[in-house]
Amino acid sequence: MLKKLLPATLLTLTTALTLGAIPAAHASQAAPAAAPAAPPSDGRVSTAFTLPGEKVYPEGIATDPRDHTVYVGSYADGAVYRARPGQRGAEVFLPAGADGRHTANGLRVDARGRLWVTDSTAGVAVYDTATGRRLAHFEVAGSGALFVNDLTITPDGTAYLTDSVRAVIYRVTPDLLAAGSGPLLPAYDLSGHLTPSPAGSFSLNGIVSDPAGRFLLAVDMTAGDLHRIDLRTGAISRVALRGGDLTHADGLDLAPDGTLRVAHNTTNTLTRWHLSPDGTRARLTRTITDPSLQIPTTLSHTPGRTLVVRSQFDKGGPMGPGTPTAFTIASVRGF
Repeated sequence: MLKKLLPATLLTLTTALTLGAIPAAHASQAAPAAAPAAPPSDGRVSTAFTLPGEKVYPEGIATDPRDHTVYVGSYADGAVYRARPGQRGAEVFLPAGADGRHTANGLRVDARGRLWVTDSTAGVAVYDTATGRRLAHFEVAGSGALFVNDLTITPDGTAYLTDSVRAVIYRVTPDLLAAGSGPLLPAYDLSGHLTPSPAGSFSLNGIVSDPAGRFLLAVDMTAGDLHRIDLRTGAISRVALRGGDLTHADGLDLAPDGTLRVAHNTTNTLTRWHLSPDGTRARLTRTITDPSLQIPTTLSHTPGRTLVVRSQFDKGGPMGPGTPTAFTIASVRGF
């Protein structure tokens, strides 16, 4: 069992999203006979595919850029699911608890087809998508509270990961990846740059990098700010947001044309922004709020569709009591 479990008192988001320190019971792997209807939608949101299990509580999503296979991770038990193009139901790719994983939060597939999976209680592991074999793993050094949340991968193959409690960004270089293991160490400390927030609240969450590998963007979900990290100079600045803010923002997706898509969890909202070429400014261009998003946590955009994770954290999950419907991934039209 991993030693670094996050104390429950530090797993409270002042934005009303509360994550329990102890993962939920392992999900059943039996697929439901049928997917019960989600809450009413305005017509733009439909179901892309269903996840097997009664207590999945999905959190992260990633699309393989080579063949558009989609991977989804479970916050409840660390299982990772796979849906091939055209499938209406996902299958288990990495079983719950494999390699000691307690959670599967941030997911990314790199250019060489390796799947990166963060475990909020420990660090990140890298898997071969062809075989499911673990290729590398990295754990946070030292003791104390932590919550490794999301990650992005730059064109040179370097991975950057947010910690929602420590307000730092970790880094795994290609050389470290080739070594196969090692400590997960901070590359950037944003604690002195963040807007002050109540003790115990989460800060950094979603993170993306620009296609040229010049900068990172990391969201502070409690303050609603977006921070820019210059990868050449190390300078940290706040992105000027026009037309709105990023309160409750969870997952981010940055397209090559500068379109930034954001999932805001507890408000069942998606926003779309136009990012300036240098990443210093962003203008709100679209907002969708729909109860059928069912607490969206992360999203993955490919030409023709945007896939959104319906976490249902508020239905018997880490946000409180209740009974979930079947766990599904949404497809959002025109976003």
